[in-house]
Amino acid sequence: MNDIKMLVLDIDGTLTNSRKEITEETKKAIKSIQERGHKVMLASGRPTPGMRRYEEELELEKYGGYLLSFNGGRIINCRTGEIVYQKMFPSVLIPKLYHFAKQNDCGLITYYGDKIILGTRMDDYVALESRINGMKVQTVDDFLSFVDFDVNKMLMTAPPDKAEEYEKQLSQKYGDIISVYRSEPFFIELMPKGIDKATSIDRMLSTVGMTRENTICCGDGFNDMTMIEYAGVGVAMANAQEKVKEKADYITKSNDEDGIVQVIDEFIL
Repeated sequence: MNDIKMLVLDIDGTLTNSRKEITEETKKAIKSIQERGHKVMLASGRPTPGMRRYEEELELEKYGGYLLSFNGGRIINCRTGEIVYQKMFPSVLIPKLYHFAKQNDCGLITYYGDKIILGTRMDDYVALESRINGMKVQTVDDFLSFVDFDVNKMLMTAPPDKAEEYEKQLSQKYGDIISVYRSEPFFIELMPKGIDKATSIDRMLSTVGMTRENTICCGDGFNDMTMIEYAGVGVAMANAQEKVKEKADYITKSNDEDGIVQVIDEFIL
């Protein structure tokens, strides 16, 4: 397996263009490397069901690819459906976060199967999360009784100016137990401590007998920085944030110019 590469791709702004679509050129290039035995992993902050359409388009089940969801909270093997790695949210904090959200009139959601579970009132930001992932929102009367299952991630929503303030408050209160950061100005991500894309990729590679030297990680956002630094080849898209580009070994074309095709030509073929 020495010359087998693992190509790790963020979805939004990396694999997909501005219309959230994978172009035919990019699809063709990804299939061609899978036919040669190379592996592909999609790595996103999205919940697993929100990644399924792209998994199907790239035929990851057929070729034995992987899905890294919840920013690294879970990795599954697409061929077998088994969970290769996951880390759970500390359940003791769920009531505290729920009361914080209620007090400050924030949206609060988690994920169960193919549904988004809403603990507070519906807002435009929760509606957006539902639309992006193609997942229905289920409102429950008693959120704390309903959430009796293992949670990979929670998400709080608020207008950008307030979200910035709440992010600081939540970090001060709970930052030693969970990771708190904003993925969008209005999304406050609440994750198990020590979870990021690089940590999870590292744990997973050892279980499948691959090395970081043969890993190529491509992304555009702040949550991609750890895996871009970690990879044998770290790639930033031309449309990436400047700080992300600083961490990269290579800058490819933008997500609207089939930047991933350029990476495949350069480093795999």
